[in-house]
Amino acid sequence: MPQQLSPGGTSPRGLTDGRTAHDLAALPKAHLHLHLTGAMRHSTMVELSHVHGVSLPPALTEEWPPQLSTADERGWFRFQRLYDTARSVVKTEQDLRRLVMEIAEDERAEGSGWLELQADPSGYAAIYGGVTNFTDLLLDAARNAQQATGVGIGIIIAANRTRHPLDARTLARLAAQYVGRGVVGFGLSNDERRGPAADFEVAFRIAARAGLLLAPHGGELVGPPSVNACLDRLHANRLGHGVRSVEDPAVVERLAKDGVTLEVCPVSNVALGVAPAPAAVPVRPLFDAGVRIALGADDPLLFGPRLVSQYEIARDAHGFSATELAELARMSILGSAAPASLQAHLLAGIDDWLTGLLACRLPLTASPPNDRVRITRYLPGIRTRSCDLRA
Repeated sequence: MPQQLSPGGTSPRGLTDGRTAHDLAALPKAHLHLHLTGAMRHSTMVELSHVHGVSLPPALTEEWPPQLSTADERGWFRFQRLYDTARSVVKTEQDLRRLVMEIAEDERAEGSGWLELQADPSGYAAIYGGVTNFTDLLLDAARNAQQATGVGIGIIIAANRTRHPLDARTLARLAAQYVGRGVVGFGLSNDERRGPAADFEVAFRIAARAGLLLAPHGGELVGPPSVNACLDRLHANRLGHGVRSVEDPAVVERLAKDGVTLEVCPVSNVALGVAPAPAAVPVRPLFDAGVRIALGADDPLLFGPRLVSQYEIARDAHGFSATELAELARMSILGSAAPASLQAHLLAGIDDWLTGLLACRLPLTASPPNDRVRITRYLPGIRTRSCDLRA
């Protein structure tokens, strides 16, 4: 692992599964910001809670998805408590294998040809006999899911910034042991207000020496200084979130100049109170400034929508054209750790997706390009389905 397989078990260029060329789920893409527990299906969490006798609070059952805010540490604590409760339903080897398989199936349905799944082994160590045993099992589950679904999967081992930095060093050494065997990166998650980047410098140095992609969270709950710290102290190749970089034009310029990809998660940002509404998530300003963006779903178990919904927000709330949506998908692939041959395959699929859109012909009386228009598509001599020019 990773093996170079096509999304959905079929070429994204063929669209043999019934999806159409203007369907956002048919747009080949990479998903670079998804957490293991947070990617669980809600129905699976509820089912496993019954199997294992785990009591779920109303926020995870009849009031799901929960109303959340992380404007202060109390709000983050509530979010983390719900997250920990959800993780507690995963108790057996079969549970973990099911979780990973269903994640891959959901990614295939969303058009992902490559997934980088973040996991903190320490959160599962007590259940699975230690961080090494858990990592072995996770990687085997990922290999099986990849074979079954055709979605390429790389694992990012993520340290918890609310734990001691020595724990992060242990995880960095663990991740380094699995380079070339499925682990592709090293990350840092949880409340950035409680764990400054500088505290984790040594851990990221270990990961860097092993050749791992470096992808800490930053610029989500804290502003531009946190982004700079991740770049200066952790030498980040990518940043989880990073949206608050827009508060300092110099930081935005630096991100664009250095080619740092931001893993922007619009639904998550709104759910956690980072932005008041989808239109306030700075997807458009960052994109227009030349910053590379990879849209992500973060924790759909707690927030609801998955990856395609993030692209819909870019389209509907930020006015992204089909060409710009395709560019977002390209950025996600180019910012990934996917093998070069798989990247090339997915990039060609994006070109074919756009070619399908170009088969649409606007009547002379059509509305302006920014309006949502549906017309009849013609291929030589054959009248076919209607086509949405904004994808």
